[in-house]
Amino acid sequence: MPALSRCTPLLALAAGLWLLPPAQAEEPRYNQIGLRAEVNREVAHDRMHVLLYSEAQHSDPARLSAQTTETLNRAVQRARAAKGVEVSLGSRHSSPVYDDKGRKIVAWRERAELRLDSADFATLAQLSAGLLDELQMADMHFSLSTDSRKRSEDQLLQEAVAAFKARAQLVSEAMGARSYRVVRLDLNAGGGPRPPLLRSMAAKTMSMDSAPAPEIEAGSSELTVNADGVIEVQLP
Repeated sequence: MPALSRCTPLLALAAGLWLLPPAQAEEPRYNQIGLRAEVNREVAHDRMHVLLYSEAQHSDPARLSAQTTETLNRAVQRARAAKGVEVSLGSRHSSPVYDDKGRKIVAWRERAELRLDSADFATLAQLSAGLLDELQMADMHFSLSTDSRKRSEDQLLQEAVAAFKARAQLVSEAMGARSYRVVRLDLNAGGGPRPPLLRSMAAKTMSMDSAPAPEIEAGSSELTVNADGVIEVQLP
């Protein structure tokens, strides 16, 4: 009897395991439809970027470095006097210049960059034109500021969701469904700049006396937000 009493709890546990209800299988889903809605908007660029540089050559590398530094310092002082212009130094490097046989160093060439950024296009264009008496222009381009891009994308996100809901309602009504529900919704933002137009941009020969500041068309960026998702319609 004692041996039988020890086995009794084990038998009861085994019986309990057999009595557990089976795990419920995932309920199959029907009437699911994939939808996509896209909204876009062109947003005018609100930042202007200019890259200027000084390039010179001299047989004495120390003298060359000093000349380059003096040129940059003058340009930086003039640029900092312009209101609303962000000034920063870019890359600076020097390289040897060899003779015709490529064996002997006969001089050194040095290049140093100055970067200018501003939301005031007219001021920066006039400043850049004035600095071309000592520097040369390597690049001018335009972009959207972080705040402007965020504001535009936030608005587009709302419009994309509204467009997705409108399309979901349209499909639901076309199928004669009583209602629908959103199973999944993915939102993705993207877009890039459109090429700007630059007029009167003789950058390497233009100076403040010989030519006016260039007329600028900053261009725009086309921002896009896609709403990709799945709905489930309830058919009668």
